[in-house]
Amino acid sequence: MGFGRNPHLVKAQAAEQKAAAARDDAARELAWREAARFWERASERETDAARKQQYADQAARARARADGAGDPADDPAADDRDAPGSRLLN
Repeated sequence: MGFGRNPHLVKAQAAEQKAAAARDDAARELAWREAARFWERASERETDAARKQQYADQAARARARADGAGDPADDPAADDRDAPGSRLLN
């Protein structure tokens, strides 16, 4: 991590990936809330107004996903979870 980089950006993206890979609703909600916090922190740290607004929008979107109001089409892993053969059948 060099000077001038926003470490919260990477953490927010990792939390979103964690939410997408979560297997149960509680873990998914917690990961989305964590992502929202990191997006807010990234927004607070940003100096560029356009990126600051983009990060704030991402925080609001992540919070909506945690509340269950998010658009399932935004979740790239949703298709993988519901695909036949994605789980072991015994």
